[in-house]
Amino acid sequence: MAKEEPKSQPPLRERKIDISMLMQSLLAVALGFIAGGIMIAAAGYSPVVAYVVLLKGAFGDVDSIAETLAQATPLILTGLGLAVAFTEGCFNIGAEGQLFIGAFLAFLGGYLVAMPAPIHIPFVIFMGIIGGAGWALLPAILKVKRGAHEVVTTIMMNWIAMLLTSYLILYHFLEPTASIPETPIINSSAVLPIIVPRTGLSASFLVALICVFVVYYMLKRMPLGYEIRAVGLNPTAAQYGGISVSKVWVIGMLISGALCGIGGAGVTLGTYRRFVDRFSPGYGFDGIAVALIGRNNPIGALLAAIFIGALYSGSVYMRLVTHMPKELVMAIEGIIIIFAAIPEATRLIRKAIEHWKFWRAR
Repeated sequence: MAKEEPKSQPPLRERKIDISMLMQSLLAVALGFIAGGIMIAAAGYSPVVAYVVLLKGAFGDVDSIAETLAQATPLILTGLGLAVAFTEGCFNIGAEGQLFIGAFLAFLGGYLVAMPAPIHIPFVIFMGIIGGAGWALLPAILKVKRGAHEVVTTIMMNWIAMLLTSYLILYHFLEPTASIPETPIINSSAVLPIIVPRTGLSASFLVALICVFVVYYMLKRMPLGYEIRAVGLNPTAAQYGGISVSKVWVIGMLISGALCGIGGAGVTLGTYRRFVDRFSPGYGFDGIAVALIGRNNPIGALLAAIFIGALYSGSVYMRLVTHMPKELVMAIEGIIIIFAAIPEATRLIRKAIEHWKFWRAR
């Protein structure tokens, strides 16, 4: 009788593929820093000094590390949500809108409802889940029922979400004494505690870590995760294998939206303790880069989000110390992220063409 291979060890071929992908990502990041260094030198600054200062600003002390992780927290959740969507071949570009609606529903649950904190905090996070998943539901239904491409519908839903929340703040929940459009503060029982005093790092980071490991287990160990991966690899083969592609597609989209909604809830409950109009600098769109750099792997998305969070927090310090123009710093951030995302982006484009052919043939 043949001896069974230990289940704890992945096949050798799979390990080689993972190592190859890791090396590709590291090479892309290195090329991005080289390209950024050339840009810095061309502008008359020292690339070595600039990168040393950037590293110090991101990881120089406890407060710097805390701010880096605070910047990374919403990116972890939007990147995680988009990684689930991309894994199943769904090109969800609506993370920004799902983030906004999740954040606003979390505000409503924290402001209008009074509960003891041990119950209230899970309740408002659940409100964020409902908001994000609910906002992802319509594009999912339009896709499976009418064949409407999710890229178009999710982008449209982004603008509806931002404009809708702006209207609700300005005409129904505006804080009268505020200098910018924002709501009143939520009840203290719904506030996520700050982990490091005098920084923006709240317990939402711990929530994000829990989500990373839950999604990893779901994708790698559960039947639903197998179906999501099968649909993403080849929807035609998955359908012949007895998998309901439409059902899995909708479920994956709901999970994606729910994770983005948790990201929005974390900003409302932990960072601002209220809903601030247009609070996001682009967490939903940056989540695309996080998913691509992390190769649609939950652990990879976590590391990629911390990487981008370090760029954001460190670049602020770099600009203050080196006196670089803000536009130059933003261009350097962008070119590093673009280079890091290129390897997975090219693979995703090929997958997009395959999925477009599948849905067109239905």
